[in-house]
Amino acid sequence: MSQIANLLVGIVALVHILLLVGEMFFWKEPVIHQRLGFTLDEALKIAAIVANAGLYNGFITAGFIWGWASGKNGDAIKVFFLVCVIIAGIFGAVTLKWTTLLIQTAPGAIALFLVWISRWKDSGSQKNQAVN
Repeated sequence: MSQIANLLVGIVALVHILLLVGEMFFWKEPVIHQRLGFTLDEALKIAAIVANAGLYNGFITAGFIWGWASGKNGDAIKVFFLVCVIIAGIFGAVTLKWTTLLIQTAPGAIALFLVWISRWKDSGSQKNQAVN
């Protein structure tokens, strides 16, 4: 279960890397800003703000890498960053586009559930080993 949880956390991290790249380097391309309903003129006006959001997506990804590098002790780190992803996804769905729930919130929530389940199963098996 832990491997599946880590795989889904990896997918969430990949989504945030793609968001970083799109927001920081390709925001002015029509295929990117038009997807969110912005004209080129509007996109140019908010480009610095969007790049800043892209940088934050990079920090989220760095948090997931930190969680992985910390092994089993990194589960709490992954949980924290997954909760951040879920909250940001809900906010994005309310303020930008509802599809953020599908792209960001749903994978984050599923990954959070799997991390939680894997921790619960691992702690249960450790208790059973300690008793035996």
